[in-house]
Amino acid sequence: MTDHLQLPNSTEPASDLDEMPFTAHLIELRKYLIRIFASVILIFLSLAYFAPDLYQLLSVPLRAQLPANATMIATDITSTFMAPFKLTFYVAIMIAMPYVLHQIWQFIAPALYKHERKLAIPMLLASVVLFYCGVAFAYFITLPSILTFFIHIAPENVVPMTDINLYLDFCLKLFLAFGMTFEIPIATLLLILAGIVTVDSLVSKRRYIIVGCFAIAMFITPPDAMSMAMLAVPMWLLFEVGLLFGRLLEKRRKGA
Repeated sequence: MTDHLQLPNSTEPASDLDEMPFTAHLIELRKYLIRIFASVILIFLSLAYFAPDLYQLLSVPLRAQLPANATMIATDITSTFMAPFKLTFYVAIMIAMPYVLHQIWQFIAPALYKHERKLAIPMLLASVVLFYCGVAFAYFITLPSILTFFIHIAPENVVPMTDINLYLDFCLKLFLAFGMTFEIPIATLLLILAGIVTVDSLVSKRRYIIVGCFAIAMFITPPDAMSMAMLAVPMWLLFEVGLLFGRLLEKRRKGA
């Protein structure tokens, strides 16, 4: 079905799921997709009543920086209704993410080797925690700093008034960027586990990777040095964390 990592005493798949016909796989996949969709919709409906409150919470960093005579605006007649519900839908997905990953795990687990199961569970848990940490870092640290910078450099005769849809899109992009950035240790470990790279090869290319972190940050953050640094530096540090765990993994392999 797929190629697997080869480790000592792990030559047998966890089950004979790969012998199932293709239609059976599709039926099984549909079952898990229905569960995932239902969980997101259920959480969304539970949070729908609180949609305005969720948007108020999201707008706290911006409203804290706006001048006394400035407000947020809606340039589209439907924005005041759609923006809070759009945010609520994304919040529902984030809350449901542990259950979503659990369903994905249940689908793929029977096709994994025993040693892969042992590695996959902590990696799935770590990926969820790291993503939440990335979003929290963006909301509590990065977003206020970026807003403070841009609002305070505005000319004196310009009153900042941000459209609620544009502000929501900006925040979502920022949260996604930092959430994915915090997955770098997991991505590094997966590359090492798959044998695509080694710790030594990554260490030898460290200077290029650091430059790459700043280049990526330059493209996905607002065009100022502070925003770029607030994404690039965590990317670099998280890469170093991935290397640290990669060394421990390689030592464990050699000792096995």
